[in-house]
Amino acid sequence: MRHTKRAASAAVSLGLALVGALALAPTASAADPDAASAARTTSYAAYEGSKEEAANNKAFFDAVVKSVAEKRAANPGIQAVTVVYNASAAPRFASQIAASTSIWNSAVSNVKLQAGTSGVDFTYREGNDPRGSYASTNGHGSGYIFLDYAQNQQYNSTRVTAHETGHVLGLPDHYSGPCSELMSGGGPGTSCQNAQPNAAERSRVNSLWANGLAAALAKLS
Repeated sequence: MRHTKRAASAAVSLGLALVGALALAPTASAADPDAASAARTTSYAAYEGSKEEAANNKAFFDAVVKSVAEKRAANPGIQAVTVVYNASAAPRFASQIAASTSIWNSAVSNVKLQAGTSGVDFTYREGNDPRGSYASTNGHGSGYIFLDYAQNQQYNSTRVTAHETGHVLGLPDHYSGPCSELMSGGGPGTSCQNAQPNAAERSRVNSLWANGLAAALAKLS
């Protein structure tokens, strides 16, 4: 969520990433916790998406679709379109990740998220980062969603996680949107508690996976 996304080049970021670093806040000295807090808040509040971030977000989705298509091509008998994730590196967010993937699985029909340790398409990680939470990838798999501790205390944590997961499914940021729009991220402010995608977002994901996967499979044939 700006949930600042790190630039594809910055973290080899996002091919799977739907992320790019928007305006990064200056790094504050550990000796000045007030300045560090202010810097973090500034970073989270800078909800102005960049073209680079949008490109990174699309790259994240494209990489996931390619990964799923390759597995389908290798196992043509598979009918379900499943994106496999591993959340073992984000134990503090186990409940939020479970809630977020359940939300998306209930919201869309053309793709499903499934926990697993083999054939993994992306992972979840946790830690501290002044840029907040983001999705990142190198464009060739190995994508991940990073969940920042402080940001998840400031914002509704399930919303943050569901928002970042939305990038994996193909949705871009739209920070100027209302709280009812999941991909508006932190735009509506910390009071926003909605963690559900709206009808337009659900429809968009279904369309992206119906058309995107078909196109990816065609390239492999």
